[in-house]
Amino acid sequence: MLKSAVFRLIVAAFALFAAAPAWADWNKAESDHFVIYSDSNADDIREFSERLERYHVAMTRITGFDPPVPSPSNRVTVYAVGSERTLRKLYGDTGSNVAGFYIPRAGGSVAFVPNVKLRGSQTDFTLIVLLHEYAHHFTIASTPFALPRWVTEGSAEFFAAAKFAPDGGVDIGLPANHRVGDLNYADKLSIREILDYDRVAQGGGPRRDGFYGQAWMLYHYLYFSEERESQYRAYLSKYVKGVPSLQAAEEAFGDLDQLERELKAYQRSRRMPGWRLTAESLPIGEIAVTSLSPGMNEMMDVVLRSRRGVDREQALDLLPDARAIAAKFPDDGGVLAALSEAEYDAGNDAEAIAAADAAIALDPSQTNAYVQKGFALFRIADNADAGAVDEAFAAAMKPFEALNAIENDHPLPLIHYYRSFVQRRKVPDENARAALEHASRLAPFDQGLRLNVAMMMISERKNELARLMLAPLAADPHGTGRAARAKQLMAALEQTPDGTMLDLSALTERIETPDLSDQGE
Repeated sequence: MLKSAVFRLIVAAFALFAAAPAWADWNKAESDHFVIYSDSNADDIREFSERLERYHVAMTRITGFDPPVPSPSNRVTVYAVGSERTLRKLYGDTGSNVAGFYIPRAGGSVAFVPNVKLRGSQTDFTLIVLLHEYAHHFTIASTPFALPRWVTEGSAEFFAAAKFAPDGGVDIGLPANHRVGDLNYADKLSIREILDYDRVAQGGGPRRDGFYGQAWMLYHYLYFSEERESQYRAYLSKYVKGVPSLQAAEEAFGDLDQLERELKAYQRSRRMPGWRLTAESLPIGEIAVTSLSPGMNEMMDVVLRSRRGVDREQALDLLPDARAIAAKFPDDGGVLAALSEAEYDAGNDAEAIAAADAAIALDPSQTNAYVQKGFALFRIADNADAGAVDEAFAAAMKPFEALNAIENDHPLPLIHYYRSFVQRRKVPDENARAALEHASRLAPFDQGLRLNVAMMMISERKNELARLMLAPLAADPHGTGRAARAKQLMAALEQTPDGTMLDLSALTERIETPDLSDQGE
């Protein structure tokens, strides 16, 4: 079902696989931070997985941040779906120029990409964009603070210009050659406009295409400058304490006109520093590559469309295929779990539960079967008679409790424990509130979940904590509707001391708590 609580971020092309014939079998690569599905050969999918994992470790070495390894269901899952036409059909607009898209969400972020070939040590532009987006993903997981737009985009460009050596080494901080056109021909921004880009972007007018290249140049210069690097850290310290970006820059860097002259000279320089990290300094965990079962090979088209998200009409159109494949492979737990999702999306709760139960009986490790059964039972509990509500929600929690026993840090059981109170119109107890906060720590990239936690804190009159929770959402560089709501809430909270209830009715736009019923689906 199309998920209203899911933040969608469409990105440009990013994939690394050679186009495979339609009859090729699907392979799956699992590593600490990624799951990759592709119908390319096992060697290619393993190499792609290794590159992504070494890139992650390289970021931990350079930044000093080392986020905990995510639970299996909270890894980024990449689906390589074939041609760009196939991808755009999956996206829902064959006339668009979208060549890949990414959906971050609790319980499993997913990326859909076309198949293209590996290019040895050369970093294809499609990979650059994936690395850029993963840099955002990594930063959000690593720091609770909102950062200035030029820092978030400049640092993402800094890391995305990585180059992968044949021996497993990674070069970081190389010149962003893919931004040469922007730097030479796009609109130029002054140093003050770069530092205060949030205000510039909000002012309307034509898009300033030079921003990304100039943000990269400023970040690169400050990162490698012996004199300026400490000033940059002072600038960030001031910013996260609430000092506006331009003021913080003037206090930390001094004469901004001088900084701008240095930056222009840096751009003209023929050589730029970078980091070369050896393979020995970038240890990665085990990568397991397996072939999908015959049933799952046939079910992959259904899986792709379900994972993409379907409305009820699309779900009803997809269901006959799912049922036909399940009838052909009745002893495949993965196939039956996929059928359960298709039944749930089509609104068939009893059928979804039956398919989930059959999947679990065959293979108790099928986590999606527990999720779909829990979704269906929660929907049934929503419609239970008044006298049976408590019993219905207790039953609905059973699959999530079983899932929690299998995967203790899966965010969905934590979210649904909180929901089991809210949907009964009961005040969540301390454990339920703690569960929702922990789910957001496990999936900080899920903006709907972050907004829910902030609204919970507001209801508890923890206004300062709510502002801290909202800050990264308000600073979202892609300007979603949730970012606008977060900014409005933060402005109101600045005038509302801790311990005082925020008057939501006084806001100029109605603020609604996102519906947790679709969280993570």
